[in-house]
Amino acid sequence: MNLRLAEIKDIEQLIKMRWDFTLEDYETGRIKESEYNDFYSECRDFLLNAINSKQWYIWVAEIEHIIVSHIYIELIQKVPRPGRVTNPFAFMTNVYTLKDYRGKEIGGKLISKVNKWVSEMKFEFVIVWPSEQGVNFYKRNGYNQCNEAMEYFPNLDK
Repeated sequence: MNLRLAEIKDIEQLIKMRWDFTLEDYETGRIKESEYNDFYSECRDFLLNAINSKQWYIWVAEIEHIIVSHIYIELIQKVPRPGRVTNPFAFMTNVYTLKDYRGKEIGGKLISKVNKWVSEMKFEFVIVWPSEQGVNFYKRNGYNQCNEAMEYFPNLDK
């Protein structure tokens, strides 16, 4: 198994994984196959920009040239503060392993690699909003639950 940062050559696989990941979470019929072409274009543009940026880092686990798991990290720059070095923090999202590869410690190995990288890069912390099913995965890998974040949704109908 190869644990590495994504490259341009991985975009096709990453698009398909994002589509499949989303379909797993939605009820049947909510997202239609006919929407794939629009999604494909948007996701391809995002991934091209992300892979070429210093803001996004996409970590993948690859087995025999197949990406079987991935973790997306976005760096969030903080406003400098007097009296200390201000390091960015990392937002972890889109953590996914293909169904046939789950339960084989692949996700655990990938998040361990990401955690080591985060430490080496001296990011202040990592934040992730896990699904209910993901909470134990993150706890097993050194993450703690917190209740500090707040949200504002400006476009919700009241």
